[in-house]
Amino acid sequence: MSEATRQAPGGPGDADRSPPVIGITTYLEPARWGVWVREAALLPAPYARAVERAGGVPVMLPPTGGLRGVDALVRRLDGLVIAGGGDVDPDLYGADRHPETGPPQPQRDRFELALVRAAIEADLPFLAICRGMQVLNVARGGSLVQYLPQEVGNEDHAPAVGMVGRHRVHINPTSAVGKIMGDGADVPTYHHQAVKRLGKGLSAVAYAADQVVEAVELQGHRFGIGVQWHPEEGDDRRLFEALVAESAGR
Repeated sequence: MSEATRQAPGGPGDADRSPPVIGITTYLEPARWGVWVREAALLPAPYARAVERAGGVPVMLPPTGGLRGVDALVRRLDGLVIAGGGDVDPDLYGADRHPETGPPQPQRDRFELALVRAAIEADLPFLAICRGMQVLNVARGGSLVQYLPQEVGNEDHAPAVGMVGRHRVHINPTSAVGKIMGDGADVPTYHHQAVKRLGKGLSAVAYAADQVVEAVELQGHRFGIGVQWHPEEGDDRRLFEALVAESAGR
């Protein structure tokens, strides 16, 4: 895209600049509306609202059956959010399935792994959230803890079924996340899996009190951040603002 369209709002000449287009991955689930019960591409509204409030234009990206258009899709985006959702299939990182691991979602897994790899190849700015951070880790050859309560002896990361909790994360202040958020934050959380073995080129830059990895960064990438928490569920817009600013070329 032209330099004019990649400028972030807030400076001289903003009226003539288009805000950056931020793709957001979606769920693929049965859904009910009106008289219909159909398979649908779904996205919790807070994701799109967070992108819009940060100054970007949100665009939903349904998991397609074929992958031929992934590279073309990435070329048309200014930035990317890999959203949360169900568990990544453990077959993809060479592990046996834990009884608490959710059912496989092969179409979504396949699409998002290809999308993340294409975004990395294109140096596209991205923010990977919860499942998205786990997809990023698997895409780079890493593995996952499939059931955290068994590993860490607490349920702090998902304290109640269907309800977002909160806990403290400690952030490396010299990291990109630290420069955005400081050395710590109370964050919205809902997950029962996490990074186990880090993927190639990823650095862990934030931890919970129980040493669960809470944020990673892809070294050498223009803006490649994964967070285990759900920033779209809180009032802190700094990660989304940083993504939009980088996507705009500011």
